[in-house]
Amino acid sequence: MAFEYLKALHIIFVVTWFAGLFYVVRLFIYQTEALERPEAERIVLKPQLDLMTRRLWTIIAWPSAILTLILGTAVLLYRPGYLQLPFMHAKLGFVVLLYAYHLGCHWIYLSLQKDLTVWNSTRLRLWNELATLLLFAIVFLIVLKSLINMVWGMVGLIVLGVLLMLATKWYKKVRERN
Repeated sequence: MAFEYLKALHIIFVVTWFAGLFYVVRLFIYQTEALERPEAERIVLKPQLDLMTRRLWTIIAWPSAILTLILGTAVLLYRPGYLQLPFMHAKLGFVVLLYAYHLGCHWIYLSLQKDLTVWNSTRLRLWNELATLLLFAIVFLIVLKSLINMVWGMVGLIVLGVLLMLATKWYKKVRERN
């Protein structure tokens, strides 16, 4: 019964972590765009966006990332046989990439808190889609538990990635027209 509680808590913190990652990059986009606004707008928008970002990043995203790591490690310690399964190696590889993504977001966060733009809003929108690809990869691997299905999943991820990039470029054109 303890294992099910560990797994449930791990999943809950994975969900809150992803929610934080998805929303924080959206706030990065708004912060970047606020820096391009006239001064009268910027002095109102930027402090509020900084506050929202700081709270999300320090109260939700970082604690969720840490608790996900702790609980995921506990799950593996409780069931070490998982480490013998090939799909778990692939899943853990994507998890390492997710933590690298998180650290990349932290670098963007620190820069924007100093009013330094790292990337333009379009590039940040593309950056946001990387988290989506990692989410798909991790969930499909853990649900399907198969490397053969993972190959098809990777093809699907590439297609999804291309579609997300095209959608982002299309959305940029729509925004520029309006």
